Amino acid sequence: MRKSDKTKLHIIMKSAELFNDKGYAGSTIQDIMDATCLTKGGIYRNFANKDEIALEAFAYAGQVLWGHFAAAIEGATTVIDKVTAMCDVYSDTVNNPPIKGGCPFLNTAVESDHSFPILREKATQAFDQMMSFIQGLLQQGIDNGEFRSDLQTESMASFIFTAIEGGIMASRLTRDNKHVAFAKDNIRTLLHSYLVIV
Repeated sequence: MRKSDKTKLHIIMKSAELFNDKGYAGSTIQDIMDATCLTKGGIYRNFANKDEIALEAFAYAGQVLWGHFAAAIEGATTVIDKVTAMCDVYSDTVNNPPIKGGCPFLNTAVESDHSFPILREKATQAFDQMMSFIQGLLQQGIDNGEFRSDLQTESMASFIFTAIEGGIMASRLTRDNKHVAFAKDNIRTLLHSYLVIV
């Protein structure tokens, strides 16, 4: 990797943590300079502006998350176990989130709602991607006979995703991981109600 590419990646990685921790609006170019130990010129040689950094940082954070999810479900054999394993990525969201500052999707979705339309569009795409992935898992469970055919995959995927994101928000607010655990347990219980009884 060329030095310029390494510098650009360094800016993206540090900015991803910074934006996730302090928010996009709450972070300045000076904050990025402090986090990266680079000069303003070093930043602007690689990016035109803070918006460009934010888009790259959000994409990078998404890649990191997908890496955690892929590793979590690798050894799982049933769909219920795969979904539960995905929830476990945030089991210690208070002290040890997969990315410093919590869930980048949740943080970005809230912050970009009105103030940053392009970032909101990227967050919407990430939401659609996650929904599609969870729906695919649920459909796999129907196709392989794990779940009954009356399971509504879109509705269930929406519940799973929003329940765990809500659990993350509540756990980080209260500094208590129990809310993520509650969400996971209720998701698992609901999925069990659709198991095929043999």
